[in-house]
Amino acid sequence: MTDVSRLLAIMARLRDPETGCPWDVEQRFETIAPYTIEEAYEVDDAIRRGDLAALREELGDLLLQVVYHARMAEERGAFGFGDVVETLCEKLVRRHPHVFGDARVASAAAQSEAWESLKADERAAAGDAATSALDGVARGLPALLRAQKLARRAARARLAPLDAVEAGAHAASALARLRDETTQTSTERRSAWGELLLALADLATAQDIDAEEALRDATAKREGTWRARERHGGGAR
Repeated sequence: MTDVSRLLAIMARLRDPETGCPWDVEQRFETIAPYTIEEAYEVDDAIRRGDLAALREELGDLLLQVVYHARMAEERGAFGFGDVVETLCEKLVRRHPHVFGDARVASAAAQSEAWESLKADERAAAGDAATSALDGVARGLPALLRAQKLARRAARARLAPLDAVEAGAHAASALARLRDETTQTSTERRSAWGELLLALADLATAQDIDAEEALRDATAKREGTWRARERHGGGAR
């Protein structure tokens, strides 16, 4: 039995209604999805820490999520793990005609443009009613990441320019609204916060800065300061 076959057999056993694990049996796509997201972030964390032993384990946990979802789909008669692999292989070949065909690309940037174009063509060929340039940006992405992806898509489609001056003005306006709390309801403050964060994401995009990465780095720096203070038994100063 191959490694993958063994993994699939274990998952099938765990999901067996009669002899499986009660917790695993009662799970659904919706209940497993949060774990899928969490495991992806743990893979990212292991990479950032340069811990290859942890990366090996976390990749296994992420693979488990794929196997889990595929098993539940197979139980419904929708598709199985083999179908997931086949679909992926076909997609990789189709989206890399410069590797598996006669097409040529001049650079990684040109390939990124070609990739987006191929995805749009695929959506149109599938008969999707919506073929917007903004399609395909998952709603479950972190908010800053999604905001920047949408802004880049809009800029490529010439729907809105990446304008640092305009984004800065929007940020200043939203900040002014937040400072004037005497005339704001909680709903208005929430709206102003949203506009401020969106304007900052636009500003970062215009300056070719990954806002998610920038915030992550700043948070890590602050965490380090707090941990050092904790080790030395110091309070806030």
